[in-house]
Amino acid sequence: MLKQGLQQKQQQKLSPLQIQTIKLLELPVLELEQKIRKELEENPVLDEIAESQDPDDDSPKNVSLSEYPADDPTPSYKLYVNNHGKDAKPQYNTFSVKESFQENLIVQLGYRKLDERTRAIAVFVIGSLDDDGYLRRDLESLSYDVLLRLNIETTEQELEDILKIIQEFEPAGVGARDLQECLLLQLDSRTPSRQNARTILSEYFQEFTKKHYSKIISRMGITQEELKEAVEEIVRLNPRPGGQIDDSYNDQAQQIIPDFLLEEKDGELIMSMPKFSIPELRVNKRYAQLLMDSSNSGTKAGREAASFVKQKLDSAKWFVEAIKQRHNTLQNTMNAIIDFQRDYFMDGDETKLKPMVLKNIAEKTGLDISTISRVVNCKYIQTHFGIYPLKYFFSEGLMTEAGEEVSTREIKKILSESVDAEDKSKPLTDEELVEVLQQKGYKVARRTVAKYREQLNIPIARLRKEL
Repeated sequence: MLKQGLQQKQQQKLSPLQIQTIKLLELPVLELEQKIRKELEENPVLDEIAESQDPDDDSPKNVSLSEYPADDPTPSYKLYVNNHGKDAKPQYNTFSVKESFQENLIVQLGYRKLDERTRAIAVFVIGSLDDDGYLRRDLESLSYDVLLRLNIETTEQELEDILKIIQEFEPAGVGARDLQECLLLQLDSRTPSRQNARTILSEYFQEFTKKHYSKIISRMGITQEELKEAVEEIVRLNPRPGGQIDDSYNDQAQQIIPDFLLEEKDGELIMSMPKFSIPELRVNKRYAQLLMDSSNSGTKAGREAASFVKQKLDSAKWFVEAIKQRHNTLQNTMNAIIDFQRDYFMDGDETKLKPMVLKNIAEKTGLDISTISRVVNCKYIQTHFGIYPLKYFFSEGLMTEAGEEVSTREIKKILSESVDAEDKSKPLTDEELVEVLQQKGYKVARRTVAKYREQLNIPIARLRKEL
């Protein structure tokens, strides 16, 4: 038997303006500029306002939608957007990659007398190095890659010989297959301390990494002072030769442009949103006039033209309003963060950074947590003490013995300072670090200290021991 029934569902449908705003909220300033440039190219109704041009100037070229006839279905709308702060500044910080270490190695390869076949294999090997300058693939697998990609048959021995040539290039240590080989490639035997360092790396590498210094002294028959000199030679070596040229970035240049500027003047914090090269927009008069004329023609072609222009005008209206809402939302969110963390922003002292989660800022602004999350994502602020991603200011909290809530970043800062100040011949264990924190009024479990230590990339006590 078939049963018929009605089911009512309540579903919230987002308007085109809401959808556009959500998409724009997530974009950092550089991507926003690209998005606006693309919209200008695709929508003939949009015009860019020149810097020297008055947005309210009633010139023949532009018109506001408020000039439409009263019976036109398109609502009155203010299209000019002031999407920059009072003190828009042209400067911004850009971090870009100049030359990848692979490119540098290929240049050095050009100085070697090699036949075309060998050179092609060498270029392929260089291209197989990772960002740190290491060859992580074994030579057998690499020989299959060469056959597949270059259609050249090679052997492991030939690859070994070619790799030896690459390992002679600068920076020293490049082309190594592991850390041990990388360090050995950087050491010669010109001095006794370097000879001992080579022996340690080649014959007692495991003991060295585990800091079993007494075993090394006993087996090599050297004094503690001689061991100390050898270890000093080793720690001066570069474990990441590839990162020395490109700073571990990829070949593609990466840019960070701050979305916010924060200045401290006479005890006051002043936040602005630089517009940089983001265009300001309004409607092109020719198409607005076409809409008015076509709506009165009564012909099919006229109605189609009017429909097309109306669609473009609606799209322009939603886009410009979305930019305006994006600006207001970002401004309100950043002001709320600054207000919440005012003590920190005055001088950048991390111990003054309060525990703060998305919910705190959502409550201050009256916005959804999801909206705050979109604002915070991929956005940066330039302060008088450095450039920071907005995510940096959000952290969990812990309670002190006095019942006060403190940021986990504050705990980590004290933990890091305690390790820096410790006696390296007797480094602090996690249990001792717990005691140090408790003496300062922070009640933290040992497993929490271990977790924070690992997040700070601080090794266990035994591996921090120095001679």
